[in-house]
Amino acid sequence: MIKLQDILNEMMYPPYKADMVGKTRYKASDTFTNDPKIAIKKGYLEQNIVEADPKTGTGKKPKGSSRRLYTDENPNDTVSIKFKTKEDIVDTLNKDSFKSKSHARQSQIINLIHQRVRAAYSKAKDPEVKSRLKRALDYIENRKEASKKKTERLNKIKEDILTEKCWKGYIQKGMKTMFGKKYPNCVKK
Repeated sequence: MIKLQDILNEMMYPPYKADMVGKTRYKASDTFTNDPKIAIKKGYLEQNIVEADPKTGTGKKPKGSSRRLYTDENPNDTVSIKFKTKEDIVDTLNKDSFKSKSHARQSQIINLIHQRVRAAYSKAKDPEVKSRLKRALDYIENRKEASKKKTERLNKIKEDILTEKCWKGYIQKGMKTMFGKKYPNCVKK
């Protein structure tokens, strides 16, 4: 038996559809619609939009893109690498295209070479190839450690620069951390 109140409620309030609730963006002044076509047209439902690949590199892979991890995002920033032997790595790291990069970019390239040599070494079965890759791996690990030390040295220099910046009438008493960064703790003299 259908009650009059139930009919009135159904006319005033649309039926609840759980699958639509998750897909619907509500706005304060908007009214709900049960028709998916109207909801899409009004912008209530999210559509599966496949982003086109950007013309310039952003460093991010767009959703739905088939681009691979090592796609060349910025051809001007490219350094061609070889890592089959220690001599190949030495030649790669002595190139002008490598030396002209910032330390941060050089560290990225060194890490990339290290990862690739390590993977090639772990997969190698021939003893001659394995020994050649072992020499290359030892060399690139030394370069990676030197790069880490340089990074620490540069970070120390940045920290020292911060220590010089106190106002007149204030002196620095150690460092304090705010928002994950270190700042000088300046107190009155």
